[in-house]
Amino acid sequence: MKFAPLLILFLVINFGSLAIGSWLMGDGATSSWYTNLNKAPWTPPGWVFGAAWTFIMICFSVYLSYLFKDYKSPILIGVFTSQIILNIAWNFLFFNQHLVFMALIAIVLLTLIVFYFFFTYRMDAMNSWRYLLLPYMIWLCIATSLNLYVLLYN
Repeated sequence: MKFAPLLILFLVINFGSLAIGSWLMGDGATSSWYTNLNKAPWTPPGWVFGAAWTFIMICFSVYLSYLFKDYKSPILIGVFTSQIILNIAWNFLFFNQHLVFMALIAIVLLTLIVFYFFFTYRMDAMNSWRYLLLPYMIWLCIATSLNLYVLLYN
């Protein structure tokens, strides 16, 4: 498959999963539950989350387009599907259900999956494109620390 149709497909899938996750989180960051939490001192302002996820999903979609253009396997599809499910599930677990520990497990697994992409799919054709995963990897490490802080201090 060519790059442009894959890019459109992954943009739709990735931003669609963000939309579903956002819908499942209910009132999310504006809920009284969240606003009354003890949050980490390094918690960014709310607008950063939207900007970060937009940038991350654009980079991730470009990366996936190159990856799926050159490499296809049931394992790759399964890992990508797991990433989508965990990304959506975290919003539901943390914001909607207030299951902070379960959300932490989900985000740790999600982080491991993104690191798996980075370290596993580094063939010559993908070696430079995999650096598009760095924003996602960094953001997940920050988000995991925020989730852990909420678990420990609330």
